[in-house]
Amino acid sequence: VSGEVLEDSVQEATRQVLTDRGLRPAMQPKIELVNYSDGADLEYKIDLELLPEIVMPDFAGIELTRQKATPGDAEIDAFLATMTRSLATTEDIAETRPAARGEVLVCDFEGRLKNEDGSLGEPFTGGTAKDAPIEVAGEGFIPGFTEQLEGMAPGETREVNVTFPEGYGSAALAGKAAVFSVTAKALKRRVPPVMDDAFAKRVGMDDMAALRARVGENLQREYDGLSRQRVKRALLDALAERATFNVPESMVEGEFAQIWQRVEEDMKAGRLDADDQGKDEATLKAEYRAIAERRIRLGLLLSEIGRTNNIQVSNEELSAAMRAEAGRYPGQEKQVLEFFRKNPGAVDNLRAPIFEEKVVDFVLELAKVNEVPVAVGELTGGV
Repeated sequence: VSGEVLEDSVQEATRQVLTDRGLRPAMQPKIELVNYSDGADLEYKIDLELLPEIVMPDFAGIELTRQKATPGDAEIDAFLATMTRSLATTEDIAETRPAARGEVLVCDFEGRLKNEDGSLGEPFTGGTAKDAPIEVAGEGFIPGFTEQLEGMAPGETREVNVTFPEGYGSAALAGKAAVFSVTAKALKRRVPPVMDDAFAKRVGMDDMAALRARVGENLQREYDGLSRQRVKRALLDALAERATFNVPESMVEGEFAQIWQRVEEDMKAGRLDADDQGKDEATLKAEYRAIAERRIRLGLLLSEIGRTNNIQVSNEELSAAMRAEAGRYPGQEKQVLEFFRKNPGAVDNLRAPIFEEKVVDFVLELAKVNEVPVAVGELTGGV
């Protein structure tokens, strides 16, 4: 009971001191008891780092470009071609002949890693399959695997030499050389569906005109999303240039610690970004500390913009976000919603990005944003 009284007294007194003096701590204050003896007043020391004074930039002085791309027939046709490819069926090729690019070989294969002396090790997990349909020169396998199947005929066995990419998902295989023994058992060709009104009805539309219109709408949303990403990135860069206040060191240290932990995990797993490979630890730490400082500075500025302009996330917006997140787990929606109800911290993780987007929208309304029509390739090529 005494401990609870002490904690309540310290918390209440600390809140009062911070309120009376208008102090805004950057992190949770550190408390050090000085005197808690019987018959004496409670004395304690508060050690805290304050948030900096943040001066609002001149939003009207920020000039940005918003790219606007509109899908045409070529983009719609390309999307529909991909769609028909994904819905294609296969049919047997009766004649026994070598496989051509784009055709499908049904194969058995077994992979073994190469030892340093050139000998082969034991089969590894995930390197064996039976009756696997493989598109000749297609995607989805280790680079260089499917290309070596060109010209292979059913009944033939061939050794396929490959090297796993450095960033491969399995650290035990990343960067390793391997040999697959592949036996072709059957040859098939893909048969895409005919693009007509019947196909449109198959995918839930009235006719091809309606399907093309829906594809155009979806592509437009995608392009608008890419455009939003670009203009937001440019806005954050502009705000970062205008945010010159000092950042609390404790906040930078906390952010850097989280970033560096992920970097160390990537280094151990052999999936370090290509841009970071070859750099020494001191260089990497300096670069990621600068990233941490920028994140904290922008976060503080966006938070202050929202606070001073009374930008808030409504309960309706949070509920919509929770429902959207629950929708990612079909059959477990109730459990996900219950998790959010019991974990306020998880709800805060949903609130933060919504708040950021609302602040960005607020600033974009005040900034000078010029909309410029661009070709689809120009928009999609840089994101």
